[in-house]
Amino acid sequence: MPLALISVYDKKGLEQFAQRLARLGWTFLASGGTSAALRGAGIEPVDIAEYTGSSELLSGRVKTLHPAIHAGILARPEPADLEELRAHGYKPIDLVVVNLYPFEKTAAQANASEAEIIEQIDIGGVALIRAAAKNFARVCVICDPEDYERLALEAESGGIGAETRHELAAKAFAHTAAYDRAIAEWFAQKAGGAAEREAATGAALARDSALAAAAAHTASSILDSVTAQEDGILPASFEFRGIVERTLRYGENPHQKAFFVIPAGDWGGSFVSMRKEGSFASEGGSAVSPIVESGGPSPGQPQVRGSIGGRPDSVQPQMRGPLGGRSDSIQPKVRGPLGGQVLGGKELSYNNLLDLDAAWRAVLSFEQPAAVIVKHLSPCGAAEAENLKDAYEAALACDPVSAFGGIVALNRPLDVSTAEALRELFLECVAAPSFEEEARDVLKAKKNLRLVEADPLVFSTLCKELRSAAGGLLVQEPDRGDPIDTTWRVVSARQPTETEMESLRFAWKLVQHVKSNAIVLAKGHASVGIGGGQTNRVDAVRQACERAGARAKGAVMASDAFFPFADGIEAAAEAGVTAVVHPGGSVRDAEVLAAADRLGLAVVHTGVRHFRH
Repeated sequence: MPLALISVYDKKGLEQFAQRLARLGWTFLASGGTSAALRGAGIEPVDIAEYTGSSELLSGRVKTLHPAIHAGILARPEPADLEELRAHGYKPIDLVVVNLYPFEKTAAQANASEAEIIEQIDIGGVALIRAAAKNFARVCVICDPEDYERLALEAESGGIGAETRHELAAKAFAHTAAYDRAIAEWFAQKAGGAAEREAATGAALARDSALAAAAAHTASSILDSVTAQEDGILPASFEFRGIVERTLRYGENPHQKAFFVIPAGDWGGSFVSMRKEGSFASEGGSAVSPIVESGGPSPGQPQVRGSIGGRPDSVQPQMRGPLGGRSDSIQPKVRGPLGGQVLGGKELSYNNLLDLDAAWRAVLSFEQPAAVIVKHLSPCGAAEAENLKDAYEAALACDPVSAFGGIVALNRPLDVSTAEALRELFLECVAAPSFEEEARDVLKAKKNLRLVEADPLVFSTLCKELRSAAGGLLVQEPDRGDPIDTTWRVVSARQPTETEMESLRFAWKLVQHVKSNAIVLAKGHASVGIGGGQTNRVDAVRQACERAGARAKGAVMASDAFFPFADGIEAAAEAGVTAVVHPGGSVRDAEVLAAADRLGLAVVHTGVRHFRH
C-alpha cells in the first residue's frame, strides 16, 4: 500500500483529500496536530513519533528530522536503496504533504515579537519538501492545498504520473526558495536597522559598515538602494521577486509571447547577475531566412537578437563587461554592464548603456561589414559595405546632424582607417568585437570616448526582455526577426527588380530596430533616410523622405507595420521611392495596393510586424 507523510500547518481541505486517498488504500504518517485532524476525519494514521521510535523534542521543534523519515523519502526506485530501507525496518514514503509555518504573515504583524517571528521559521517542513522534490522520480510532494484536488483525481484515475511529480517538484523548490528569501529579507532589514542605530550613536563603527553592506546585499528595496548610494554604500545585488498576474495577448508583436508580473512582497534580495531575463530559462537560436515568392533571392539573413545581460556589482574573476567583451581596466573574462568591457573613456551612463544595447543588437543583424549609428535608442544611420570604413561613412551620410554625440556599433574589429574616420566626429561610445592596437592609438586623443569591446554572442542565449510598468514588470520574448516560416509575397502588379529586392532586404533588417512608427529609406546596402518615433505613419514617411532629400529618388522603403491609408505610399512615391516592403494586414490593404500600382511602386508583404517601443 502506498504511504503518505502529512505534516501541515494549514489544514484547509486536508480531511476530504486524505479520505479520498484512504479509499484508494493509502496509509498515513502524521505529526501532532495533523494526526489529530486526520483522526477527526475517521482516518487512523501512524504517529511519526511512534514510527521513528523517537518522541518530539524541544517542544516540537524536532519531529521529522529522523533517518526513518528522510531515508524513506530519499530512497531511489532502485533495488539497492529499497533493500537498505528494509534492512533498517523503514518503509518507502510515496507522497509528502507539507505546508510551512506562516513566517511572512507573522513577520508582517506589527505587534509580533522577534521571538514569535523566529519561532515561525520552519526547519523540518522545508527539509521534507526539498527531500521529496529532489526524489521526484519516485516521490510526489504537495506544498499547496490548492493541489489536493488535482492529485486526488489523478490518483483515482490510476496513479500519480511522472509529469505531475516533476511539476509539483518545481513548484516545491520555488516555494522553499521564496520562503527562505523572505526570511533572509527580514534578517537583512533587522541588520540594517541595527546598523542605523549604531551609526546614530557613533558606536561600533567598523561593525556598522559590515551590517549596512549585509543589508544592502541581501534585501535592499529600491529606496534603500538609492539612499545607500547617496551615502556612498553601493548595494551588492538586487532582485525582483514577482508573480505572473496575467498573460498578455502578445508582446510588442504577435510573434512575441508576453505577460505582466506584479511584486511578491518587497523589492530586494540578491539578483546576482542583473540580467534582463531574470530567472527565466535561456533559449538560444537566431532567426532563419524566410522564403520569397514571385522570384528573387531570400530576403532574410541570420540574426542574433535578444535581451541584455550583465552585472553592475564589484568585479569578480571570470566575469565579462559591457556587451560581453574584454577590458584593460579589469581582469580578463570579467563581466560588467551589458556583459562587456570598457577599454577607455569616461564612465558609462544609464543612457550610454541603453544606446549601446540598441546599436549592438542592430549591427548584429548584418552579415557584411556594417556600421550602425544610434541616437536616443534609435538608429540614425546604417550601412553594409566591403570594408568597415566605407560602411561607417555610408551610415554617417544618412544623417550626419543626428550622428553628432551618438553611439557607433561595428560588427568587425576596428581598424586604423576606420578609427581615423571616427576621430573626425564627436561620439559618446564605439562598440566593436575588438580593436586593433593602432586603431586605439588613433583614438587616444579623444579621452572621453568610451571604447567597448563587445561579444557578438551576448544576445544569443538570453530569452526574456523586462520593462517596468506601473505596478510591476512587462516580460516578453525578444523580437529575433522574422520567424522561421515567414514567406515574403510580391503583391503589386510590378515585380521588384533584383537591385530593389536587395535594398528591401537591407531596409527590412534595419527598420526592426527603429522606434515605431518606423520608416527606413535605403539604396543598396545603406540607409538614406530614417523616420521613427512618430505617432502616425505618414509623418514617419515624410520625415524619412525629408532626411533623404534628393537621395529618396530611386530608393526603396521599409515600414515596421502596415499602411493604414494610402497617404504614406503616395508621400513616398512623390519623393521618388520605387519599392516598398511592409507586413500588410490592414483592412485597407486593397486601397493601399491600388495606389501603389497606380504610382508604379513594387510592393512586398512580409506578414510580420516589428513594432519597437
